[in-house]
Amino acid sequence: MKQIKSVYINGRFAQPHGTEVAELISPIDGKPFAQLTYADEVDTDQAIQAASIALKHYSQTTIAERSAYLKRIHDEILKRIDDLMEATIQEYGATKERAKWSNLIAATTFLNQISIIKNYPFKRTVNESTVVMEPVGVAALFTPWNSTAGSIAVKVAAALAAGCTVVLKPSEFAPWQAAIMMECFDAAGLAAGVVNMVNGRGDVISKVIMESTDVTKISFTGSTQVGKILAKQAVDTMKRVTLELGGKSANIILDDADLTAAIPLALQASFMNNGQACIAGTRLLVPESKTNEVKDLLVAEAQKFTVGNPSTGDFKMGPLANKKQYERIQQYINTGLNEGAELLFGGLGNPDGLAEGYYVKPTIFAGVNNNMQIARDEIFGPVLSVITYSDEQEAVAIANDSDYGLMAYVSSGDVKRAEKVAQQLNAGRVLINTLKHDPLAPFGGYKNSGIGRENGDFGLEEFLEAKTLIQ
Repeated sequence: MKQIKSVYINGRFAQPHGTEVAELISPIDGKPFAQLTYADEVDTDQAIQAASIALKHYSQTTIAERSAYLKRIHDEILKRIDDLMEATIQEYGATKERAKWSNLIAATTFLNQISIIKNYPFKRTVNESTVVMEPVGVAALFTPWNSTAGSIAVKVAAALAAGCTVVLKPSEFAPWQAAIMMECFDAAGLAAGVVNMVNGRGDVISKVIMESTDVTKISFTGSTQVGKILAKQAVDTMKRVTLELGGKSANIILDDADLTAAIPLALQASFMNNGQACIAGTRLLVPESKTNEVKDLLVAEAQKFTVGNPSTGDFKMGPLANKKQYERIQQYINTGLNEGAELLFGGLGNPDGLAEGYYVKPTIFAGVNNNMQIARDEIFGPVLSVITYSDEQEAVAIANDSDYGLMAYVSSGDVKRAEKVAQQLNAGRVLINTLKHDPLAPFGGYKNSGIGRENGDFGLEEFLEAKTLIQ
């Protein structure tokens, strides 16, 4: 059985001090395919020490030196795209298209950082003072299982560009992808201790990280519940915190939208990444007058979202990441039925012919109101709730009536009108008539969707401290 590396400290892969072994189950067929020996407290402390020692030199490197590191990392990731795709499909259940796109984005993220730091004013004059932007220090990075390589890239690239050293804690549910990324960092020839990894139980590793005074920065992507716990713990040692958390994004289709274009976009926004995306547009807000037309189009378009084994065909959707996810989605579909929502498409159980593995039916509920649990909770699966509104003002009110504020979507035949609606939405990013991603624009959320921003100058500054010099 494949043994996956869990510890990279001070420039080399090492046998973990931890002894707990976890079996990894492929969501494709529900069968074990690998093992991971968890890192523990000792491993974590050693990683922090290595990063602290390396910081003394790495924080003083030049923009040119950091740019060279970033370029080499990009090149090494490109060499491993096929390996990363295989791991993403086998370990996570991503479709081939998604696996390729997400891992190419991971590579280009490091190139993007080069252009950012070459143009960023690390030293500037403010009134009579000189302001110098300095690396915040040792950064502990927590990344999720639903976008492993991409999340690692976004955080590590910004930290390295700023001059910080890193202790990476990837999700123990996606260790193969994380190990390949570490192999790329190793091959890029980074100085020992600049990037370190410990992969194991979150509660075990986070305790050491959060209590350490050597770690001065936390960047976490994951659930709102865990993010709040880490934020509270960070105050004790005054760690700087960036949190990219959950979402329950509204997708507003205005009454002048071209439904033949808006509905396919809406389903893609909801079902992307097998529905396991914090940015998923899982609340579809439609005009009451267009309800029947929307429902007919949804059913017709939903049939195009084929589900199957991503390693054997070009399906639109693969399985969910694990058994826990599968059971969670089944429970929410059942909740929707019990709440009285109209099951428009999909439903309980596995799709036909897919008894093995963690496959679910892409599901659409109509007749949903914004007080239902399926409209308020982040389900994190391919479950879309259709909510009607009477006018534009009510649509905005429903969209903003959420604990989250990560992403929103607006479809309209009038871009200026859509922009006015977008400006009223409490969301960190609003997409108008598109599903495009801008890797240089800030990404993050309002309310329970997080604190701080990633990407571009904004993401870089999350790893910098401002020092004022007055003469």
